[in-house]
Amino acid sequence: MNQIKTFFFMALLTILFVWVGHFIGGRQGAFIALTIAAAMNFFSYWYSDKLVLSMYKAKPSTDAELPDLHRLVRGLAQRAKLPMPKVYIIPNDSPNAFATGRNPSNAAVAITTGALDLLSLEELSGVLGHELTHIKHRDILIGTIAATFAGAISFIASIARFGVLFGGLDDDEGGGNFLMVLIVSIFASLAALLIQMAISRSREYLADKGGAKISGNPRYLANALKKLDAYARRIPFQSVNPSTSHMFIVNPLKGSGLANLFQTHPPIEDRIRRLEGMAM
Repeated sequence: MNQIKTFFFMALLTILFVWVGHFIGGRQGAFIALTIAAAMNFFSYWYSDKLVLSMYKAKPSTDAELPDLHRLVRGLAQRAKLPMPKVYIIPNDSPNAFATGRNPSNAAVAITTGALDLLSLEELSGVLGHELTHIKHRDILIGTIAATFAGAISFIASIARFGVLFGGLDDDEGGGNFLMVLIVSIFASLAALLIQMAISRSREYLADKGGAKISGNPRYLANALKKLDAYARRIPFQSVNPSTSHMFIVNPLKGSGLANLFQTHPPIEDRIRRLEGMAM
């Protein structure tokens, strides 16, 4: 069922991508967008996890380097009935973590040095249990594909707005007039963001619940989320690509007021309250 959802999601993003291409460049633009989308679908399925890991300079970790961490991941993976994922370390002081990979047999968990320094082993078990749940539910492929397409759609939309503002787009062969291209480019950027939100918000609650069960105590993850959120505000994650923000366990991009409506993560307070309710 999850594989069907993944292919449906890839088809939906392809249609959105081609639609944007049509309004920007007419039939020729739609054809170019379709060609790019086909290449991106192939790339997203096989290589997007490597792209995201390299984007954040994540380095593979060995058992000899961090034996306690690998022992913890191995034990949690066995409890979740999953293969042992690869373990990556992100050299960043901002505490955070994410999982990536196309399936449980080709999965990886990445955690920042800030999170390793901040969290106890119990709290780390809650965070890693959360990420392993994403792997078990096969959320990671959909999330990584969403990151790839959202980034590409936003990039094309930015080019369209730039072209409109500086007169680089002509009104010929269905290419769209000035106002239409501008509206479509703005809508495309918003659609890419809404796709990320739809994926992330519902799945985060399920991953929290699964992480609590895998780690053995909901308070482990609840306490970890409290720390991660507080320290992430004090130590912002440098050079975050907005198209990948939904992959992290806590939102590395902090907003306030109206910006909170468009965050890819559920409110941290609500997540903590649900976890603490499970512990009662």
